[in-house]
Amino acid sequence: MSIETIARRYGSALADVVQKNNEAEAVSAELAVWQEMLAANPELMQVFANPTIGHMAKERVLEELIQRAKPLRTTANFLRVLLKNNRLVYLAEIRARFAAIFEERQGIIPARITAARELSDAQRAGLRDALEKLTGKKVKLDFRVEADIIGGVIARLGSTVFDGSVRTRLEELHSQLLSVR
Repeated sequence: MSIETIARRYGSALADVVQKNNEAEAVSAELAVWQEMLAANPELMQVFANPTIGHMAKERVLEELIQRAKPLRTTANFLRVLLKNNRLVYLAEIRARFAAIFEERQGIIPARITAARELSDAQRAGLRDALEKLTGKKVKLDFRVEADIIGGVIARLGSTVFDGSVRTRLEELHSQLLSVR
């Protein structure tokens, strides 16, 4: 089974539970802390990933961490399920998929905006408003700067790309001039 499939299944199941319990924000924040802790402690991650270490030993380690961190019951139970099914090592991927699924269920769509330079707050707000009007949904923007697009912006919403970059316009003009010959 692929990591993407695993992440989608567990992320979707977690989204179902937290939606019922109205705990999405808190569980998401706690999972972020757990993800950071595991990433910052490679030895700990190796313990959970190592098949030669018995499940009971891994369980004791996780329970000790849960006792110290005191997460919500939902978070603690989710971590236990991941450990039981040898999926704790995929926490980062599962958490990312969970966040995407939960946002999607709330009508929020992610958009990546690439610009040649840093955009002002007013420009960012204008882009957000235009994309929300276009899609009819709330848009969560992720801004990136890539100087090689020369100017303009590229907006990606899922598989749809709105390319208003100077680089693309120049490439189109170049192709048109070559075809005129």
